[in-house]
Amino acid sequence: MVSWWNRKRAAQLAAAWLASRNPRGAKPVERLQLDDVTPELDVYLGQAAYLQLSLYETMGRAGAGAPTLSGRLVTGVLATTALDRHRTIVAEIERTGGDPAALMAPHREPIDRFLERTSGADWYESMLTGYVTGGILNDLFGNLLRSLPAEVRQRLGTVFDAREDAAVVEELTARIAEDPQVGSRLAMWGRRLVGDTLLVARSALASHAREDQERLEPVWTELIAAHSRRMDALGLTA
Repeated sequence: MVSWWNRKRAAQLAAAWLASRNPRGAKPVERLQLDDVTPELDVYLGQAAYLQLSLYETMGRAGAGAPTLSGRLVTGVLATTALDRHRTIVAEIERTGGDPAALMAPHREPIDRFLERTSGADWYESMLTGYVTGGILNDLFGNLLRSLPAEVRQRLGTVFDAREDAAVVEELTARIAEDPQVGSRLAMWGRRLVGDTLLVARSALASHAREDQERLEPVWTELIAAHSRRMDALGLTA
């Protein structure tokens, strides 16, 4: 069950994102640079690795409920892409002499709670979860990657690329065209996902930067612009 605090905090973060889309009268603030918000390398790698492992498992379970064979295949694309990312990040942890399980362990409980809240009532909602939450968090980790050491950036440079998006968009738009009510339901579900996803995004930042919501607003703005484009690709309102 989602705690009252988490519901309230998710709503606050979602409201901050929505406010960023209507900046009239807003006072200019000093923008936090990526160097200011990027966590330590071990924290970054551990959280990213566990998130991708969890997305792989979630999408793997969702595939059984796909209404079409093509839907099942696309769910497999989401799952295997997340597994590929997980393996690449684990290889980076091992390259630095770290223990993947030990680095992932601190992130297990919050990410498990997040995925439980956002698992969706059926295949359609689960697919949108993989597309939306995976997209937002991959964008964030890809942005934070730019502030990591050069050799890490080189090895992980394309790991968070959105190579699965085209297949998901094609499948979901086909299902929405068949039943417009699916589109209305997914638009509402997509909006519900934002607050919970922002809680995870916030936890991925350096601890000292997490509460500076005003200065973080440009970081959120960049992410929500990409999120809006993803929803537009489905013909849904963000």
